[in-house]
Amino acid sequence: MNESSLHFIDYLIIIISLLVTLGVGVRYSGKNTNTQQYFAAGGNIPAWAIGMSIFATLISSVTFLAYPGEGYNSNWILLIQGFMVPVVLFFSIRFIVPLYRNVIGLSAYEYFEKRFGYLARVYGSIGFIFAHFSKMGSVLFLLSLALNSMTGIDSMTILWVIGISIILITLLGGMEAVIWLDVIQGFLLILGGLLAIGVIIFKTDGGLGAILNHAINQDKIGFGPYDFDFVNLTFWVMCVNGIFYAIQKYGADQTIVQRYLTAKSDKEAIRGSIIGIAITVPIWALFMFIGTALFSFYAINNLDLPVGIDPDAVFPFFITTQLPPGLVGLILSALIAAGISSLDADLNSLAAVGVDDYYKRLNPNSSGRQQLNFGKLLVVIAGLGAISIATIYIKLDDEIGILSTVFMLYAIFSGGIAGMLLLGLFVNRANKQGLYIGIIACVIFTSYALLTSTFTDHGTHRELLLDLGFYNFTQHKYMLGVYSHIILFFVGWGASYFFPKAEVPNNLTYYGYLDKKRKGLI
Repeated sequence: MNESSLHFIDYLIIIISLLVTLGVGVRYSGKNTNTQQYFAAGGNIPAWAIGMSIFATLISSVTFLAYPGEGYNSNWILLIQGFMVPVVLFFSIRFIVPLYRNVIGLSAYEYFEKRFGYLARVYGSIGFIFAHFSKMGSVLFLLSLALNSMTGIDSMTILWVIGISIILITLLGGMEAVIWLDVIQGFLLILGGLLAIGVIIFKTDGGLGAILNHAINQDKIGFGPYDFDFVNLTFWVMCVNGIFYAIQKYGADQTIVQRYLTAKSDKEAIRGSIIGIAITVPIWALFMFIGTALFSFYAINNLDLPVGIDPDAVFPFFITTQLPPGLVGLILSALIAAGISSLDADLNSLAAVGVDDYYKRLNPNSSGRQQLNFGKLLVVIAGLGAISIATIYIKLDDEIGILSTVFMLYAIFSGGIAGMLLLGLFVNRANKQGLYIGIIACVIFTSYALLTSTFTDHGTHRELLLDLGFYNFTQHKYMLGVYSHIILFFVGWGASYFFPKAEVPNNLTYYGYLDKKRKGLI
C-alpha cells in the first residue's frame, strides 16, 4: 500500500480543503482580543453549531479508521460505549450544563476547587493534560500512517504539514474559528462516510440486502457475547465502561465543558449538547457498518486483500483501490478533517486549562493581554509537543506498543475523575480530606492494576511487571478505569466521615438543582 498514489484532482481537493481551513483561522484572528473571546467565542455561538462542534470533536481520525476496522474484524460490541452516552445525558445534562455555566469561569476543574480545594483542581487538570497529550500524539501518528499508506508521501512530511496547520488554525482563530471549522469538517465527515457506504453498496453484487445477509450469517452484526463476565470483552463490560465514559466526557472533560460556555444561554448549551450526541451516535454506527459492509463486499465479490492486511487498513485500501479520482480526495479530506476537528479543540482546551488553572494563579495581577498571549504560547507548545510525541511513535515503528502505552497513560492520569465528580455532586457529606484519601486509594489501585496485569492488544501479550500470582489484576483492561472511579467515590465518601463536615454551597450539588426546580426557578 505504500506505493499508492493519488490522481492530481485528489491532491487538489486535499490542498484546497487545507487552504480553506487555514483561511477560516485567519478570518477570525482579528476578533481575539481577550481570553473570553479566544477560549469561549464570546458566548455567542448558536446551539446547532455547538452540537456540530461537539460531534466533530468526538469523531477523530482514529474513529474514522478504527471503527471500520472493528466492524470488519469483529461485531458491533464497541458501539455499546457510545449508546450509553445518551442514556447518561438523559438524566444529567439539564443540571450539569447550568452548573458549569454558573460556577466556573473557564476551566472545568474550577468546580473541583470550589467543592474540594485546589489540590482537587490540580488532580483533575493534570489528568486532562496528560490524557489528551497521549491522545493527540496517537491521533497524529495514526493519521500520518494512514495517509502514508494511501498516498505514498513520507509519514514525517504528512505529520509536520498537518501538525503545523492545526497549530496555525488554533493559534490564529481561537475557539470561534475552531467551532465553525468543526461545523464545516463535521459535514465533510458525514458526507465522506455516506459516499463510502454508498459506493460499497453500489459495487456489491446484490446490494444492501446481500451485504446484510452475509454479515448476519457470519455473526458480524451483534453486540455479544452477553455473558456476565468482566474478564473478557463482553456486552456488560462495554455498558459499564460506557456509563463512566459518558460521565467523564460530558461532566469533566474540558473539550466538552468549554463548549457549554460558548452558548448564548443555558437552554442553548443544553440543546447543543443534545444535538451533538444525536449526531455522533448514528455516525459511530455508520462507520462501524462501513467495516461490516467491507467484510461482505470482499467476500461476495470474490476480491482479494493483501496478505496479512491489518483490519484497520482495509478501509484505506478500499478507498485507494475502489473509488474514482475526486471521490478519493474528498474522503481523504474528510479523514484529515476528522483529525483537525479533534486536535484543534484539544489545543485550545489545553491552553485554556494552562491559563485558568495555573498562569492566573501564579500571576494574579496579570493583564488580559498577558493571559491571552500566554494562552497562544501554550497552543504552540502543546502543538509542537503532540507532533514530537507522534514523531517518536513513528521512529519506534511499533503501533501496538504505542497504543498500549497510550492506554496506560490514560488510565493513570484520568483515573477516578468521574468518581470525583459524582462525589461532589451527590454526596453532601464528602469533604476535601476524604477526597484526598480517595485519590490516594485510586492512584494505588491504578498502579497495582497496571503492574500486575497482562493486557493484550491484537494478540500481543504484555509481560507482567509485577507477578503477585493469585492477586494479579485479571479483569478486562476497560474495567481498570471503571474500578478507579468507583474506588475514588466510595473511599472518598467513607473517609469523609472521619473529618468534620464542611459547609457545601447549594449551587455545587445536585440537591441545589432540585431545590431550584421545586421553587420554580428553573
